Amino acid sequence: MSAPRHCPALLIAAPASGQGKTTVTAALARLHSRQGKRVRVFKCGPDFLDPMILARASGAPVYQLDLWMVGEVESRRLLWQAAGEADLILIEGVMGLFDGSPSAADLARQFGVPVLAVIDGSAMAQTFGALAHGLASFQADLPFSGVLGNRVGSTRHGEILRDALPASIRWYGALPRSAAVELPSRHLGLIQAEELSDLDARLDAAADALAASADVSLPPPVEFAVPAPREIPALLDGVRIGVARDSAFAFLYQANLDLLGELGAELCFFSPLRDSRLPEVDSLYLPGGYPELHLTQLQANQAMADSIRAHHAAGKPIHAECGGMLYLLDKLTDKQGSSARMLGLLTGEATLQPRLTALALQEVELPQGRLRGHTFHHSALTTALVPLARGECPNYQRTAEAVYRLGRLTASYIHFYLASDPVAAAALFAPGQQP
Repeated sequence: MSAPRHCPALLIAAPASGQGKTTVTAALARLHSRQGKRVRVFKCGPDFLDPMILARASGAPVYQLDLWMVGEVESRRLLWQAAGEADLILIEGVMGLFDGSPSAADLARQFGVPVLAVIDGSAMAQTFGALAHGLASFQADLPFSGVLGNRVGSTRHGEILRDALPASIRWYGALPRSAAVELPSRHLGLIQAEELSDLDARLDAAADALAASADVSLPPPVEFAVPAPREIPALLDGVRIGVARDSAFAFLYQANLDLLGELGAELCFFSPLRDSRLPEVDSLYLPGGYPELHLTQLQANQAMADSIRAHHAAGKPIHAECGGMLYLLDKLTDKQGSSARMLGLLTGEATLQPRLTALALQEVELPQGRLRGHTFHHSALTTALVPLARGECPNYQRTAEAVYRLGRLTASYIHFYLASDPVAAAALFAPGQQP
């Protein structure tokens, strides 16, 4: 019979975005994993880029936790499972600690995980203590452990921040204001882990700085309750799914890949950038990413384009999300105005914009069920296609992303969290006539 599990855990949060949560979470993961501890890291809310960094830092896959998109039941299962495998669980928060609905604070409270707040101390002295006190006491029932000073100017600066803290708030150390530990970013967030040749050096430097500035002992264990049992039907038993995965198409939830495997599918990874044809597959999964950064190479690979067109012409399923959908259009134009022909399977074209064009949680009613996910993109799409359905945002935002269907091809800006409805997810990839 299953029983609750216990494991030290922290939720790394901040007063606002841009304070350095990912850098700190990665530094903690690297610090403890190189000491021989098994570290499991989660990311609060929808995100693809931070988990790439965190997986490198911890040496283990990173999963999402979210009370809406993932759901309380599935989030509980993931945490309970991790508690049985790890010596330390780290959860990187999202936005500011209390921002959004549900917020990182809601997640911490739901599962009893103490909060470590990251505060950018670069322009602060004793006020650091006041801000820490406010975060700790704003909600009386919030489990709060301590704070970490980021971007400090010197060892002495870090000591000033530490000494400003009330006795009830633990000091988790400091990271210096240094290009050697900061993680570079571009328009959709952090640079992908595989593109950073010096990533391991950055992670080690950050871990060294933490070890030198504070007590790095583990926090107290957290009890994680037994999750509700779940059964996944083998609706994709024997189905071979080709999954695009390279630097142009890399926005994949590990939980999505796990679910497809649990449904019975065999996953075959391929690269639209490098490979000349598809592997022998029944269905295709074209995830999001950065096709706009690889226009010339994608346009030049006509052998792959012909292979995907033939797959579609044969009536085989294709599911495309965000960047994967852009790859299926007639044309894609980057921020500099350079354009390239894409596959031409979806009528229309998209152009990268100077600013973010959509950011919202989304839920879509499809013929086979309701799938949840999110949208986050900088491009604008022009098409005459009539949507099969539109997304709904739970936070009353006006974003309502279209879902297009052409034969067995389904495409949208929405990145779906497939485990939100396994039956609807299976229908996207199951061979045969679409019901």
